[in-house]
Amino acid sequence: MRAGGKVPSQKELQWAQLRVGLTVIFASITLAVLIFLMSGTIGLFTKKLTLYTYVPDAGGLRTGAPVRLQNVDIGNVKDIAIVPDHPKAPVKITFKVAGRGISFLKKDSVVLLVTSGVLGETFVNIDSTGAKGAPIQDNDTLVSRDVPDFQDVVRSSQSTLQNIDVLVRRADRIVSAIENAQGSVGQLIYDKALYDNLNKSVQQVQQILNDVSSGKGSIGQLLRSDDLYNRLNSSVDKLGKMVDDLNAGRGTMGKLLQDPTLYNNANKTITKANQLIDNINSGKGALGKFANDREFANKLQNIVDRLSDITTRLNQGEGSAGAFLRDRTLYDNTNHLLQESRDLVKAIRENPKRYLTIRLRIF
Repeated sequence: MRAGGKVPSQKELQWAQLRVGLTVIFASITLAVLIFLMSGTIGLFTKKLTLYTYVPDAGGLRTGAPVRLQNVDIGNVKDIAIVPDHPKAPVKITFKVAGRGISFLKKDSVVLLVTSGVLGETFVNIDSTGAKGAPIQDNDTLVSRDVPDFQDVVRSSQSTLQNIDVLVRRADRIVSAIENAQGSVGQLIYDKALYDNLNKSVQQVQQILNDVSSGKGSIGQLLRSDDLYNRLNSSVDKLGKMVDDLNAGRGTMGKLLQDPTLYNNANKTITKANQLIDNINSGKGALGKFANDREFANKLQNIVDRLSDITTRLNQGEGSAGAFLRDRTLYDNTNHLLQESRDLVKAIRENPKRYLTIRLRIF
């Protein structure tokens, strides 16, 4: 009822109800649009493309999951279904992309199913870094590529974990054996006799060091005695004096090093030797003809060949000399003759009158 006691008419009430209904409807539509804009990545008035891909396993992907290009949101997953016409990759994923990211998509872009962290959600990531094909079109199908997930990493690390477990067990057995004084290392650590021997050795080394420090023994005398220092100093002085004499040209070595006559003579000798070699190479003189005369070389080669032939025939036992070298009987006879000759000479020396007596008979 209005102020003044006037009751509103039926028409006014219907109009008021209509305005309230229109307000509620407008508010609901606005709220729905705002919720859609805040929950999705695709705008109402932007260009949209529907794309497909096939994967062997959805890997926890859900409808509405984000679609990203190089990890930048460009769309959402619209449907996930299993199709029978792709036995190797039976999971069909339908997703929509929109916005400026469409211009970076190529027909040879690759679809990856990636998990955010270890326990995060799975989303679609499109990799176009190596794509060089034509721009993507609506209803195109992109190829997919498997990405190892956390379970694959765990399965691949099983062998490594088993090997580590085996190594840990072996190390535990080795440590147990050492603690029980088994093996060389265990004996080295827990053997009392070894410790005593090592302690004695250390004491002996310490005693030797004490003796050396006090000047006892040869090494102690070597380190502590001033006589050795004096002798060494004297030797150094003598060596210095010898070097001074060499530098001053004294003595034979000094003259050898400092006298220019030796250098001049050596230089002249080398010059003459070079001249002699040049003369020989040019065929001058007897040596030059000897070195460069082809006829002489042929004669020398002929003599060498003959000597080689004679040596071969001697080795084969040909001729008198060959028979003398190869015939054992001739060698034995000659040796027997020499032995008898030595016996005869010895007998003559012992009793010369027996063999050298001259008798004259006169008829």
